[in-house]
Amino acid sequence: MPAEAVKLPAQPGPLASPHGSIDSAPSPKDLSGQLAARISAADALRAQAVIDPSGFSLDWHSWLPALRSPAGAVAFIPLYALWVTLLLPGVWASMLAGALYGTWWGSAVVFIGACLGAEAAFLLGRHWLRDWARRRLSALPKLQAVEQAVSREGLKLVLLTRLSPAFPFSLLNLAYGLSEVSLRDYTLGLIGILPGTILFCGLGALAGDAARFGEVLSGEADPGTWALRITGILATVAVVWLVGRAAQRALQAADPS
Repeated sequence: MPAEAVKLPAQPGPLASPHGSIDSAPSPKDLSGQLAARISAADALRAQAVIDPSGFSLDWHSWLPALRSPAGAVAFIPLYALWVTLLLPGVWASMLAGALYGTWWGSAVVFIGACLGAEAAFLLGRHWLRDWARRRLSALPKLQAVEQAVSREGLKLVLLTRLSPAFPFSLLNLAYGLSEVSLRDYTLGLIGILPGTILFCGLGALAGDAARFGEVLSGEADPGTWALRITGILATVAVVWLVGRAAQRALQAADPS
């Protein structure tokens, strides 16, 4: 007697599952649409976390008072020092300090952080990363010339190269570490970064004022004070330019070649 074929129903009834029935499962097209909708919702939630002050702690407006507080300024110093030690350009970090703390307090914060980072880079280049620093500077003949000349000139050359905008600050720290300059002369020469520090912090403070320029137009801010700040920035630019040119001429006169 032949076995009867088991016939499955063409359309089985729904099977229960914790998320509904298998029979009611959405098609791949529906799944992709739902996924896109959920991603959009997540993006909107993240945007709300940044924009809405009543949202999450990622709101930058709620962080600004902490960043601008004395504790925030103190915390900014080691962060800037680490930035310099990693040989990263400090222009944007200096402008951020100016925007947060103003020209003079920002300059003080940046100067302390830059000095700490420069000392760390100097010691790393002199004692622990000497071979790596020499390979890094092998493609920069200008810095190699500084390394050779600073042993003769000492503090004078350190100060002139700090004043001149032709030498990158971070890599110059490595070059001095490879040279025979003393730690005392190297540290005293850091005074030469003050003009550039004040300039970039002033530019950052001016950028913060420019973001509030609408207050000036509406009469909510004093346009005279704003004009004085612009004048101060222009004067600082002129001083840095004149000092840089003088330093460059002195370096050329000191070059025996």
